[in-house]
Amino acid sequence: MTLQQLKYVIEVARSRSISKAAQNLFISQPSLSNALKELEKEMGISIFIRTNKGITLTPEGSEFLGYARQVVEQAELLENRYANTQAPQQHFSVSAQHYAFAVSAFVKLLKDFKREEYELTLRETKTFEIIDDVKNLRSEIGILYINEFNRNVIQKFLREGNLEFHELFEAKPHVFISTKNPLVNKGSVTLEDLLPYPYLSFEQGDYNSFYFSEEILSTLSRPKNIRVSDRATLFNLLIGLNGYTISTGVISKELNSDIASVPLEVDERITVGYIRHKNVTHSRLGNIYIDYLKEAIAEEQN
Repeated sequence: MTLQQLKYVIEVARSRSISKAAQNLFISQPSLSNALKELEKEMGISIFIRTNKGITLTPEGSEFLGYARQVVEQAELLENRYANTQAPQQHFSVSAQHYAFAVSAFVKLLKDFKREEYELTLRETKTFEIIDDVKNLRSEIGILYINEFNRNVIQKFLREGNLEFHELFEAKPHVFISTKNPLVNKGSVTLEDLLPYPYLSFEQGDYNSFYFSEEILSTLSRPKNIRVSDRATLFNLLIGLNGYTISTGVISKELNSDIASVPLEVDERITVGYIRHKNVTHSRLGNIYIDYLKEAIAEEQN
């Protein structure tokens, strides 16, 4: 086993394709395939499952990848300490539901990350895809919520993907509305108060189950419904149509000064947290990002 083979494994897991990984590594596809086969034979495990749709990790491969990343990271630290070479390009990916604090933490990470080269990814995406991204190591961290309604279903998918949920905070439901909405001056609102206004929610694509909804109380019938795919559109419609959506109440006042958060009078709780793969050790950037997440949440809750 060589350090180069470990780097090959990391790149293939990231690219999810032998051909793309070979291009990124500047080697031929047959050479990369042979190196992986030799490594699997030496280790006595199958690291990847090769299908017509691409590459996925086996359970043993997920565990092996975690160790490989640790070894490569330690080797890079040694090189940076004792050789006058430029630090290697860093990779880090996050998949999240549409939370402003996830973006705020990502911005802080970029500002404090002093490197000439890096490749970082922030995906605001659908609930099922967040779980799938972390399961297949396209993202190191996923951010989503659970509550009493979706808990059993979400936890089932997490168990099947060998993932674990870590709580960040628990919140009472709020509605986001325009600062010009007639309801903005109320201390709290009821579901009945909201009936005249358009209800905005994030569409979930092929996995449009109530259990994967990004908003609680998704099974309720409402006279006016609008589904969107991104946070900017949702906020524009909140303002332009006096619509509303249901969320945690945690919002960046600096970035979203036209949006107000008003408590919703329902007997529900929302637990927001991050998910990670059980067999993969956090990278240094992953640990820093989680710290920044907690800071951003604390700032935006005040």
